[in-house]
This record gives sequence, C-alpha cells and structure tokens, in this order.
Amino acid sequence: MKLTSFDWIIIVLFMVVTLGIAIWSAKKSGKSAKEFFLSGNNMPWWMLGVSMVATTFSADTPNLVTDIVRGDGISGNWVWWAFLLTGMLTVFIYARLWRRAGILTDLEFYEMRYSGKEASFLRGFRAIYLGVFFNVMIMASVMLAGIKIGSIMLGLSAVQTVALVSLVTVFYSAVGGLRGVILTDVFQFVISMVGMIVAAIYILQMPEIGGLNALVTHEAVVDKLDFVPDFTDINLIIPLFIVPIAVQWWSTWYPGAEPGGGGYIAQRMLSAKSEKDAVKATLLFNVAHYALRPWPWLLIALASLVIFPDLESIATAFPGVDRDIVKNDLAFPAMLTLLPSGLVGLILAALIAALMSTISTHLNWGSSYVVNDFYGRFINKEASEKSKVFLGRLSTFILMVLAAVFALYLQNAKQAFDLLLQIGAGTGLLFILRWFWWRINALSEIVAMVVSFIIAFYFEFPKLLQWINGPEYVPSDIMSTTFGAGLESYEKMIIGVIITTTAWMIAAYTTKQTKMETLTAFYTKIQPKGSGWQIVQDNLSTEQKDIIAKNDDPGLTDQILMMLMGCGMVYCALFGFGWLLLGSTFAGMAALVIGSLLGYGLFKKAF
Repeated sequence: MKLTSFDWIIIVLFMVVTLGIAIWSAKKSGKSAKEFFLSGNNMPWWMLGVSMVATTFSADTPNLVTDIVRGDGISGNWVWWAFLLTGMLTVFIYARLWRRAGILTDLEFYEMRYSGKEASFLRGFRAIYLGVFFNVMIMASVMLAGIKIGSIMLGLSAVQTVALVSLVTVFYSAVGGLRGVILTDVFQFVISMVGMIVAAIYILQMPEIGGLNALVTHEAVVDKLDFVPDFTDINLIIPLFIVPIAVQWWSTWYPGAEPGGGGYIAQRMLSAKSEKDAVKATLLFNVAHYALRPWPWLLIALASLVIFPDLESIATAFPGVDRDIVKNDLAFPAMLTLLPSGLVGLILAALIAALMSTISTHLNWGSSYVVNDFYGRFINKEASEKSKVFLGRLSTFILMVLAAVFALYLQNAKQAFDLLLQIGAGTGLLFILRWFWWRINALSEIVAMVVSFIIAFYFEFPKLLQWINGPEYVPSDIMSTTFGAGLESYEKMIIGVIITTTAWMIAAYTTKQTKMETLTAFYTKIQPKGSGWQIVQDNLSTEQKDIIAKNDDPGLTDQILMMLMGCGMVYCALFGFGWLLLGSTFAGMAALVIGSLLGYGLFKKAF
C-alpha cells in the first residue's frame, strides 16, 4: 500500500503521544516496585476497565474473529463468548476478594492460601511458567497478527515488523510501568475503536459490497449469520455451542478469562482504589469486551467472504506474501488494504494501538512475576526498590526478545488459541473452588498444572514438530495413528478436562492438608462466602469471628444471581445490536429492552 503524507502524520502523531505518555509516567513509576507494577493502587475504576478492554483488543483478535467467522460463521464465536460467564463470576464474586488480598501480584496468593514448601515452589515455578513461558506464547501470537498486517498492508518482512513493533513497545513499557501502560491503553483504545468503526462503515459502502442489506443477503454470507449453531446438526452444535457454554468457560484457563480471575485482570483489580472500584472496573471490562466491541470485526469478516471467498483468492491478490501464512485470519488485514489514502493512516494507527496495548500489558505483567515472585522471593529478599524497578525494566526487554523470536514460528492465530486452551484444560474448576473449599492445597494445583501440560504436549506434539521442522514436514505413519489423531480440538479439550480434574481432585483428598493456621488467617483476611469453609470456621478465635461478623458482602446466592443477571444483560446487548445491524429490528429492540431491564435491576442490587 502507498501511504500519503497525511497517513504518515497520523501514525507519527500517534507514536509521539504514546511515547510522551510513557515519559510523563516514568518519574512516578520508577519510585518503587509497587508503583511500577500496580501504579500505587491509585487508578480510577474506569481507566482500569478500559485498560482491560484495550489489552484484550489485540491486533490478533479481529484476525481470530475473522478466522472463526469464515470457517464457522458468527455462531463460531461462542468459543470466546462463553467466557462471559467466567468474566461475570469474577465481577461479582472474585473482584472484591482479590482487592481485599492487598498483594502485589496474584501469585502471592499461593503463600497466603497454602502452606509448606509446596506453596513456595508453586509461586516460584508459576512465576516462570506463566510469566515467561505462557506469556511469551501469548505475545508471540499477538505479534503474528502484526506480521500479517505488516506483510499485507506495508510489504514488510516478518523480521522487519517484529523489530519495529518490539522497539517502540518495549521502550514505553519499560519506562512508564503499569501507570504508563494504563494511560496509553486508554488513548490507544479510543484510536482502535474509532478506526475499526470507520473501516467497517467504509467497507460496507464499497460497490463490491453494496451496503449492509446487500451483504446479509449475499450467497457467500447468508449461511454465516446465525447467532447460535443449527441444533439439528450435532457436528456443529456440540463443538460450537454446547462445549463452550457447558464445559469450556469453567474448566479451562485462558489469559483474560481466567476462572476466578488472575493474570493481568487480577493486576488491574489489585491496582484499584477500593474493592468497589475493582468490581466496577471488571464490570465495565466485560460489558465493553463482549457487547460493544465485536460488531465492526464481525461485519468486516462477513464482507471478506464476498471480496476474498477462499484462500486462493487471498494468495492471488497478495503474491508477495509467504504462502505458509495465508490462512483465513489473513482476510482481515487483506480487507483493510481496500481503504482509501487518508483513512489508511488512522487504521494503521488503530492496529498498532491494538498490538501495543496487549503486548505492553503482558510485558509488565510477566515482568512483575519475574521480579516479585521469583527474584524478590527466592534470589534476593533484601533487594532495594530501585533494583527491583531496574530488573523489571530489564526483564521487560528480555521477554520482548523471546516473544519476537517465537512469533516467527507461528502460522495462524487460531492455532495458538487452541493450544492455550488445551494447556489450561481441567485447571479452571480448581481456580474457582480454591477460594471456597478449604481442602484444595498446593499439591492439587501442582498436579493440575503438570497433568494438563502433559496431555496438551501429547496432543499437540505433531504440531510442535511442524513448528520446528517447517510446514512441509509430514508426520510419520506412527504419528498419524497416535497423539490424538482424528480427534477434534474440543474432544481433546474434554479429555484433558476429565483427566486433569480427576487427578487434582484425588490429590486434594489424599495429600497433606494445608496448615489450619494458614487457612484461618486466609479466611479471616479474605472472608469468602459459602459452606466449604465450615471446618475452618469451627477453628476461628473469638477475635477472628468478630472480624467475620462485620462483613457485609452479599451472600453467595445473591452473588451468583447478579452474575447471571450480568450475563443476561450483556448477551442481550450483544445480540440486540447484532439483530439491529442485520435487519431484525423487532428482535433487536426486544433484546435491548430486556437487557436494559436486567441492567437496571443489576445496578440497583449491586451498587
């Protein structure tokens, strides 16, 4: 694509503002580890909520959505829409508990909740396992989207794109800390949303599309418009709807949708001024993430079926692009090349913003684990605040390098998404129940982590060999009959959930219990609801019972009711907007009215 001077002015201004925010934040962020990783527990709830949305609005997200829509239609998005249940569970049950913990990272939870060397090992190991291994995989999948966008829209090689994005992102992440990340997230989210909305409007008005009405009646699109898969087709309804809504949301661990909260979502909750602010921030995040943001992507994805009906048409239109990365997710940046000069600069700024907001959060989050939960806990307990900030900036740089290198080995966003779901399969229920059942211990988590990883490695081993040996690698005959050959992704996930859940449940019942003094201290500080703490309640001192008696949180039943009302509100908004866009005015208005009533009742009950 040829960029005009106006396009470059927009992009340069975006970069200048982004770097300016980081430099402005540097002085405060460099004061201490708490300032660098938690922005001093002093960020307003709406900024935290927008920051969460910006982080999950990564450059690979519209690519992933496009991949799903082109393959399975709009209804295929239940693979991530189902995580709303997890999100609302976090809003009305866990946000308050996380903020009450008063810790620097969510990994400190382990030595607060569990006892013994197992708890210490778990904290240190997951600092590297999540902060480095998982984190690098996630950032690499995000960077892959940048590679595809750079190759399609700017003609850049993978190495050139990775180098340019890494240099800018690592600079403002290392300099500004979490405060700089959150402030730039707000700015970048506005740019991202404006860019995507404008792009969707322009694309729909193109002569080849002919407007929204023409799009939804096009022969390549009509069978992709259902919000729920055909219930008469068992091959569709099970993987696309039943498994996500019945199993996946509570059983798997995925960044940004962790059962019970965690990761950078917990980091934002821990950064809030108060427990109520933590609840408001996560509620805003879930509303914006699921109800407000997806439709520009969905419309562009549907339009891509008209312009680029198959992979061959994409490869023909872009002969200079490596054929190995020509997948359905490439259709999204391909559509953006159709935009006119002047608008291209805004769209590129939006895509760069989406890419940077996600990577910068993961850099700061991963660095907080390395510094606080590994170095500060096991290497140098007497480390000064200055040295922690320095190591935070150094680890930010190292994580960026690792992610950039790994990104060169990935091929499509769905590939990484499925792998991450498989690795986390079976651990989700443990993350939910560990707040409400005293019997879960550190060894339960260790068993869940090890078993889920072994199962994922077994199922994904042929793919790993392809990454190592290149896409031309053909598995041997032995591999074609082992390693889960013939199983669909959802079938592998269910197998992983069953085996992993069984393994950690056995561990919970048969291994050494957490010390009672640890459990009573945790229960007194966090004050979770439910009957799973009865044995701990019986061991509380009079003073501890007095503290618990002052708790005025809603009961667990009320919290679950609010969770369900929140899900109903957001789904009604999501589908209401969708029906209006696709021409079903009555259904759309009815859904929005029901959603508004649920929202009114929810806010009256919750706040």
